[in-house]
Amino acid sequence: MIDSDRFVRDPDDDSLRLECGVFGVFGVQEAAAVTALGLHALQHRGQEACGIASFDGSRFVTERHMGQVAESFSGTDLVKRLPGDHAIGHTRYATAGGSFIRNVQPMFADLESGGIAIAHNGNLTNFLKLRHELVADGAIFQSTSDSEVILHLLARSRKARMIDRFIDALAQIEGGYALVALTNKKLIGARDPLGIRPLVLGELNGKPVLASETCALDMIGASFVRDVEHGEVVVISETGVESLRPFPALRSRPCLFEYVYFARPDSVVNGRSVYDVRKRMGMRLAQETPADCDVVVPVPDSGVPAALGYAQASGLPFELGIIRS
Repeated sequence: MIDSDRFVRDPDDDSLRLECGVFGVFGVQEAAAVTALGLHALQHRGQEACGIASFDGSRFVTERHMGQVAESFSGTDLVKRLPGDHAIGHTRYATAGGSFIRNVQPMFADLESGGIAIAHNGNLTNFLKLRHELVADGAIFQSTSDSEVILHLLARSRKARMIDRFIDALAQIEGGYALVALTNKKLIGARDPLGIRPLVLGELNGKPVLASETCALDMIGASFVRDVEHGEVVVISETGVESLRPFPALRSRPCLFEYVYFARPDSVVNGRSVYDVRKRMGMRLAQETPADCDVVVPVPDSGVPAALGYAQASGLPFELGIIRS
């Protein structure tokens, strides 16, 4: 008899995954290559593993690797390995346990209504409860990732349309998440009702792009359109971009650590420059907690703007005393 409790608590349990990166494009030539570039800009959000799923009009192809984006998706044959004009990608960072390929995203399922690939950043707080219920009902899991729970919920939904199945699955999960999914006809993005995890909508040569941060848009030469709102589901197809609001409006509660540590300083999160926020935090710290010292030395890299703000507000010299290899 399999002890599901022991399985969930295995060392490679991926239930606490706060700082991953997601990316998606629809209708873009050589979508996998563009996605690889976007993931490279989101490498800071996850350096343990990465993956890309593409669709060429007839079939899905998924490629997942341990390691970083540059060493996994830099080959000249990338667009041959992952053909198509639609793709999503993911960089993985697990805060608990080891890294195993079975937990790497995007995850793919071939449902009766068609294939779907999914990648998400966040933490589903009712993951264990849902998993226990699904296993008790006969579900067979191939990983310990909470992302697979979403796929099982999709598969078991009684809704007819894929987008309705997707919303039905989201209605059952709790926690903070930013999620992208690719079907044979649509690219879907969703943000949790509290807006805990970031997700932005961009445009590349008239084609929509979804990404965890604006720095990924900058990397591929895309323009920023807007933040995906908390509780919003964005449905992208050949007919355009549709915005759905299937959940009750809640007060936005974005994660403070996106500004403190997670996000890249050249990104804009929820309309605020990460660099400016960190620098102003340093300036406020100097006002509230002045230090009797000779020099301000940052801890790279996320601490640099805050240290600069502290130095400027306190009139102390700013010097680099710690160098990253």
